Amino acid sequence: MKILAITACTAGIAHTYIAKEKLENAAKELGHDIKVETQGSIGVENEFTPEEIRAADVIVISADIRVNKERFTGKAVVEVPISMVMKSPKGVITKIQEKMGK
Repeated sequence: MKILAITACTAGIAHTYIAKEKLENAAKELGHDIKVETQGSIGVENEFTPEEIRAADVIVISADIRVNKERFTGKAVVEVPISMVMKSPKGVITKIQEKMGK
């Protein structure tokens, strides 16, 4: 499965980057491709290209702040609290995988 994920916390510091790392590690362990865009205190890093968005099977938004979803029109978008990713990143990805039948 090709996953694009956004992580963003209210402060935009620690949890944003910890969640990024947890999602990347969990996706790789489960055999999925992932790219994580962070929206932190220093702005957007690792921003998705239009080509990456088109190729993605799912967009995972793990944020405690509002994230603009306009660029994901027509894509499967799953929103989960950042706390859930912090506690169980494999569980989040596995549940998405089951719902999508991938």
